[in-house]
Amino acid sequence: MDTLAAQVGAALKAQGMMLATAESCTGGGVAQAVTDIAGSSAWFERGFVTYTNQAKVEMLGVRQSTLDAYGAVSEMSVREMAAGAIAHSHAHISLAVSGIAGPGGGTPDKPVGTVWFAWALRHGEVLVQRYQLEGDRASVRSQSVELALQGVFNLLKKNIKTA
Repeated sequence: MDTLAAQVGAALKAQGMMLATAESCTGGGVAQAVTDIAGSSAWFERGFVTYTNQAKVEMLGVRQSTLDAYGAVSEMSVREMAAGAIAHSHAHISLAVSGIAGPGGGTPDKPVGTVWFAWALRHGEVLVQRYQLEGDRASVRSQSVELALQGVFNLLKKNIKTA
């Protein structure tokens, strides 16, 4: 994890960009992973841990109507979380993650291990991905942190190639 976080940091620093995170099921795990890297204040702007729906609404501007219609673990909610992290920070890129880490809370259409991710550039694209992860709560959360960071790294690599 440290290697990936350091790679993300180097790519952000090379592009003069700052990262903001909007986390639910990871509980700040992504922010912890990036701040474990010395010098991360050069590229990590802030993190939002919005575990409840109310926090998503108040801190990130996620619409209550989105949460009511789709739930917190949905494409629409993570899109709004990522947009809110950009809007409520000075970051150039954001990531959002919301999922069901378990062991309870799953439903037939959103079983335990369902995790949605969004990555957004301030003046650019938003990428969204759903994963169905296996393992216990700790494993789902750990995999989610890694996938979130990998998504940032992939978006930055793409941005380098097209810039």
